[in-house]
Amino acid sequence: MDVLLSQPVGRWTAVRAAGSLLQRTTQRRQGITSATATIHHEPPFHDLPPSQPYKLPKITPASQRTRRRLPDAKPLSSFLTDNFSRQHDYLRISITERCNLRCTYCMPEEGVPLSPTSHLLTTPEISYLSALFVSQGVTKIRLTGGEPTIRKDIVPLVQQIGNLRRNGLKELCITTNGIALHRKLDSMAEAGLTGVNLSLDTLDPFQFQIMTRRKGFEAVIRSIDRILEMNKLGAGIKLKVNCVVMRGVNEREIIPFVEMGREKDIEVRFIEYMPFDGNKWSQGKMLSFKEMLAMIREKYPHLQKVQDHANDTSKTYQVPDFLGKIGFITSMTHNFCRTCNRLRITSDGNLKVCLFGNAEVSLRDLLREDNGGEPIDEQAMERIKRVEMDRRQALPGSTAALGYGERERKLLEIIGAAVKRKKEKHAGMGELENMKNRPMILIGGLTPRSPSLRLYSTYHNEPSLEPNALPHLTPTSEIHLISVSQKPLTHRIALAIGHIIFSNPYPLHLIRENMLKKGDVLAVARLAGIQAIKKTGEIVVLAHGSVGIEGASVKVELVDAIQTLVDKHAITPTKLRGQDNLDMKQKIMNQALQLNQPIGTNGGIRIAVQVETTAKTGVEMEALTGVM
Repeated sequence: MDVLLSQPVGRWTAVRAAGSLLQRTTQRRQGITSATATIHHEPPFHDLPPSQPYKLPKITPASQRTRRRLPDAKPLSSFLTDNFSRQHDYLRISITERCNLRCTYCMPEEGVPLSPTSHLLTTPEISYLSALFVSQGVTKIRLTGGEPTIRKDIVPLVQQIGNLRRNGLKELCITTNGIALHRKLDSMAEAGLTGVNLSLDTLDPFQFQIMTRRKGFEAVIRSIDRILEMNKLGAGIKLKVNCVVMRGVNEREIIPFVEMGREKDIEVRFIEYMPFDGNKWSQGKMLSFKEMLAMIREKYPHLQKVQDHANDTSKTYQVPDFLGKIGFITSMTHNFCRTCNRLRITSDGNLKVCLFGNAEVSLRDLLREDNGGEPIDEQAMERIKRVEMDRRQALPGSTAALGYGERERKLLEIIGAAVKRKKEKHAGMGELENMKNRPMILIGGLTPRSPSLRLYSTYHNEPSLEPNALPHLTPTSEIHLISVSQKPLTHRIALAIGHIIFSNPYPLHLIRENMLKKGDVLAVARLAGIQAIKKTGEIVVLAHGSVGIEGASVKVELVDAIQTLVDKHAITPTKLRGQDNLDMKQKIMNQALQLNQPIGTNGGIRIAVQVETTAKTGVEMEALTGVM
């Protein structure tokens, strides 16, 4: 029996009224009532009763006791109940493989190949599967990627899935990096969006560009501010900021993230660094939940544990008198497998019952069987709906019984079998790092990108490596010069950036006014940098000294001061391989060379060195030597 849910309708009515007031007073086009074409796509099987005529096995009393009952929710089908009485009412769907960032922990440095478009789920297919899962008792759907907001039809898709609220869907959420969210947020809220998980791993614009290999920090902050602004008007969008913490990279920013919640109703969740294909995970880089908690309690000793939500992946805490909360997702040190209620559909249509599992089953192939294996577009979906209506109404030419068709039965059987095979818990930390799994960007579909970009950072507290992990040491810890004889000739560009931070205000003034007795020290520094590049083979014993330098640029620039002292220096060389997309590579380099954010309380000097070669080995050491 279908239930019309009044709660979401009332909320959006209030939001629209508030939006009208906002639009009149601020004359901003982005008001919550911004004009959006209303698209009425009835989801397939929106009124198809899950229990007729296909009789579902009864849920056992034990699993009924463990299920968190939701008002007006359909009873959860046994197809979504595993052998450990875990009931899966939360579905995550990847709707694209593409992303507009290149986060180092998410995407392999060499990129991943994009799937052909025909291999990816279409909008009607996503809507179809959403409706099928909701008919079985799913109450929460989250759209992921890649980056879901770069999908062209994201708003109509949200609206189609949002229509499933009448069938028992309670929450429709999105996981996003926030770059493009602020431009589409109002329309998605109107279409039925109820929650946003926003990924942000640093509050430093310069570090943001290093970690994501792209600009866009200001756009992310704009998206956060827009959600908070809408919530003040009653939008009721649940906002969570997800921060992946990596030792030696961004652990110093834990406290600033905590302090975001001092006056903002925001929940920041710190995520233990997890291993996926290509992200070069190591236990030394992982900062555990207990370590993060200790760091926070050192500054805020009265940090309090608060009640977690049922089936929540996060352990939730709050600093007294702070408006916001913080949470910890402890996949590596304290798994939450016992209460897991999540299923995932990748962008290429595979069902994945565990984030860390490598077992997948294709729903796409079965879904397309009656369409000749071709993607199902709107017209094909209309034909399927007509067949279903004929079947339900027992019109001439339809001999099937009322209710589920053969396709839905097969899909449910495949889904149920996969759920039943779900293990009690995923592998431990020692096993996970050696397991084959999709890159994080593709737990969603088999994908990412080019140009290939390699980033390195040196920090004072970089974890030590095992002796045999160092390329210049043999397994018996003997020093040797790496052989490059078998490597192909490739065009390579390396960029290193370093900072000198002044301890008092006088050097900045003296250099800027050219008042030093030794003359133009910046010009001398540029010449010294070029000389150091050419002498790298003599200075660095294990560097290949025969690399032919085809070009070198040394920029030494004065940088103004800010109020907050940068407490850690980073030298970040970047290498780009291959002859292709040289224009794109040069554009990236030019953007990096133009970084001119203020540093330190007394200003300083930024040194950017770019070195270019065509050789069998890179010129990272040359770029670093030029900086130092």
